[in-house]
Amino acid sequence: MGRKRKGRAINGWLVVDKPAGVTSTTVVARVRRALDAAKAGHAGTLDPAATGVLAVAMGEATKTVPFVTDAMKGYRFVVRFGQATDTDDAEGTVIASSGLRPSDRQIEDALPAFRGDILQVPPQYSAVKVEGERAYDIAREGEAMDLAARPLHVAQLQMVARPDADHAEFVMACGKGGYVRAIARDLGRALGCHGHVAWLRREWSGPFRADEGLSLDQIDTLAADGMLEGRLLPLEIALADLPQLPLTAEGAVRVRNGNPGPVLSSQARPGDLAWASFQGQPVAVGTYIGGELHPSRVFNL
Repeated sequence: MGRKRKGRAINGWLVVDKPAGVTSTTVVARVRRALDAAKAGHAGTLDPAATGVLAVAMGEATKTVPFVTDAMKGYRFVVRFGQATDTDDAEGTVIASSGLRPSDRQIEDALPAFRGDILQVPPQYSAVKVEGERAYDIAREGEAMDLAARPLHVAQLQMVARPDADHAEFVMACGKGGYVRAIARDLGRALGCHGHVAWLRREWSGPFRADEGLSLDQIDTLAADGMLEGRLLPLEIALADLPQLPLTAEGAVRVRNGNPGPVLSSQARPGDLAWASFQGQPVAVGTYIGGELHPSRVFNL
């Protein structure tokens, strides 16, 4: 007999306001323990030094993680000019420095090149895989890599404060796979003075906001009082960008068994990705074709 999975079958999302100094994996483990959940995961890693929204999925909600990972995300960060580090943030070792400092006008003139559809080379210390290994593991061994540039959509990049000559504060909204550290690195290079991220906060991720998140202390307190489960958000919040299709009773049975099932009505177009519900409860995500949902992810609720 196989080992029985420990923990309770809890489904939903918990929004955490991650503090600096802990990894995303550590936060997920702490939430899972606090809820005694059988299964948990997160939608988008935050660097240990970064703060802000970390959305933790429990149970069947883990099947919706890709839809949050693919969603737009918003950041607030500070660039430190005059220094490049090996990690492109303040945690790393300074590898180059410059006495030059850009003016506000020079910064503003440089920003358009980082907006819209751009190509971005990930930091050496990143989770990108190189021949099966994580780039950060190779970098820690002292090896430099030629990482391929990746497409990124930057919907917003704006300087919002200039507290002194060494620092500038920015807000950014971007799509999947964006590295704020790479933006700081490349902006410093474009300005001829080097740069790295001094401080970083993810303010929102898809439907989740940091100012609605719980601190780790709040999580522990609510768990001790038996109130943490009541703070879970429903699984379907991650599917807000997809059309919702109400299933017929027959359709619900068929879709739950992994087969195409008829829907009552639809605002989706043929071939659209959508999610289906029955009596208000999410049943599956799939493709809408010919009046039916063809499921690709079925929720066992």
